[in-house]
Amino acid sequence: MKVYLSESIRNIGIVSHQGAGKTSLTESMLFNTGATNRLGKVDEGNTVADYHPEEIKRKSTVNASLVACEWLDTKINLLDTPGFSDFFGEVKGVLRVSDCLLMLVDAVAGVEVSTEIVWELADESNLPRIAFINKMDRENADFVKALDSMREKLTQQIVPIQFPIGSEANFNGIIDLIEMKAYQYDGGKSSEIPIPDDLMADAETYREMMIEAAAEGEDELTMKYLEGEELTDGEIIAGLKAGVMAGKVVPVLCGSALKNIGADLLLNILVHYAPTPLEKLEDQDAPNKPMASLVFKTMADPYVGRISFFRVYQGSFKSDSTAYNPRKEADEKISQLFTMQGKNQLQLPELKFGDIGIVAKLAQTNTGDTLTTKDSGVVLDGIDFPIPTLTVAIEPKTKGDEDKLGTGISRLLEEDPTLRLEKNVETHQTLLTGMGEAHIDITIDRLQRKFGVEVKTNEALVPYRETIRGSATKVEGKHKKQSGGHGQFGHVYIDVAPYPEGEFEFTETIFGGSVPRQYIPAVEKGVRESMVEGILAGYPVTNIKVNLQDGSFHPVDSSEMAFKIAASLAFRKACEQAKPALLEPIMNVEIHVPDQFMGDIMGDLNSKRGRILGMEKSGNMQVIKANVPLSEMYRYAIDLKSITQGRGSFVMEFSRYEEVPSMMSEKIIAAAKAAKE
Repeated sequence: MKVYLSESIRNIGIVSHQGAGKTSLTESMLFNTGATNRLGKVDEGNTVADYHPEEIKRKSTVNASLVACEWLDTKINLLDTPGFSDFFGEVKGVLRVSDCLLMLVDAVAGVEVSTEIVWELADESNLPRIAFINKMDRENADFVKALDSMREKLTQQIVPIQFPIGSEANFNGIIDLIEMKAYQYDGGKSSEIPIPDDLMADAETYREMMIEAAAEGEDELTMKYLEGEELTDGEIIAGLKAGVMAGKVVPVLCGSALKNIGADLLLNILVHYAPTPLEKLEDQDAPNKPMASLVFKTMADPYVGRISFFRVYQGSFKSDSTAYNPRKEADEKISQLFTMQGKNQLQLPELKFGDIGIVAKLAQTNTGDTLTTKDSGVVLDGIDFPIPTLTVAIEPKTKGDEDKLGTGISRLLEEDPTLRLEKNVETHQTLLTGMGEAHIDITIDRLQRKFGVEVKTNEALVPYRETIRGSATKVEGKHKKQSGGHGQFGHVYIDVAPYPEGEFEFTETIFGGSVPRQYIPAVEKGVRESMVEGILAGYPVTNIKVNLQDGSFHPVDSSEMAFKIAASLAFRKACEQAKPALLEPIMNVEIHVPDQFMGDIMGDLNSKRGRILGMEKSGNMQVIKANVPLSEMYRYAIDLKSITQGRGSFVMEFSRYEEVPSMMSEKIIAAAKAAKE
């Protein structure tokens, strides 16, 4: 592939709900451009964009992929994305580097959840969009109904610029409303035909709507239209393009990716209507400045190493050069630059301003990092990835695999910014947090496939704690042992009381040297070690104040160890007398949901022992703030997705510990004792 100038580059993010046909449409476009000589099928596992084993197995996209193709002397960087919400991090990376989105809508199902979510994000960044109603050949396909669902659920002006000839099994062509020409398809090849008589009235109605939208794109055209003058085809195109650029107009096309109907016309539209990297450019001098690129995706390959996907935001990026990572303050050796067609890498000597490519084996650079020259001072804005919310505990199936698990997980964390790993010191579990069940499953598949580590998952344990609700005074602890030679003798009296101001406080009010000074630190150490495992269910003890008030010693047999054991015995006895209680972590939770799900969410939170703190409106969403026990939140990502049909999201952070209700406390204590036995 040759090096393209910025004005001949189009960066197109392909987005939609799962199953709308993004990968199949990418395949059709590749076939039409001559990049492939056969039409791959998702069901057969032979498409260019879905080449990872997990994608072939699941028959759906999991990773965003770069597919570069050439059409009308233009390079089109197609970025195929997953439609399933668990892999939304991939979509966020693509949104950051796309100049235009190709939004797919299923002609049978209409607008679905993920499409709405991405559309709102495109609204926020005023990203131009072109829509394609796919699967016109399917049973129950209805172009007008799909169009109505777009107008009902999405913002902006939805403007059809094509109209289908037939539908379902009879779908075989497309009317171009700009040129008022009809094209019939046979085996994916199009030929021009007269517009069918029975569709002429519909075509003229939709053309008039299109002309009205085009007229609003530029002031001169608006005046001409209002004065009743006819707009030429060139003026219609100019008006529509201005509307697309401003994010005010969304042209709608139609076709069937599987039957390769409409992909050629779509390619024409992308070349003529999608903006180039030079358009909407805030800094007009950026193409001439020192190189600066943003890494928007990283792939961990066990053989090649790290593969970094980047977009050039300033200057040109050249092979056999050196780049500087300002966040890591490190130089990176750039050997060979490539573009990609799925997994096939095509060498390039240079990538011009606005182009997208890959580079392998960067030592320090991760997703969201900038690559630039050392003296440029440029740090590009990173990517706002979603926060993962579903947590499971993981451990290797084989004892000797701990090191391999650590290496594999760290490589996958580099690749996927929506994964989190944490070692919980209280529960002794390794916790993996992802975007949902499918995300976790695929991560575990990758660990086995890429790094040879078999992993089993368990439920994440709640880090309960124990405390006391009452006080106990002058509780005795005595350790006395005689076994020939030196014996062991330690003897203490302690007081315990609740300490809400902090986790632990140790004091002593020894009078007359009943416990010698050198043994007092041993008493504190004995208490601290006993706090690690409480008397109710073996959880750490917190919020407690201990005072050493008296004791006795033996001039020969007393030792630090003896006083430590005596303190431990006294502490456990004192806790039993001071009304021990179990504490659970309480989380601050913020949930974003559409209005219509408010009642269901509130009811669900009440069933989870949640306390609603307040509600407020944010755009077209409601924000609910609540306190909920952590034990009820580990699987909440699944519950929320189910209740809100995938439209809801939430974040949470630790707030405090609170006492567990007595009925639940008994169950937790019984379970802990059973686990010990």
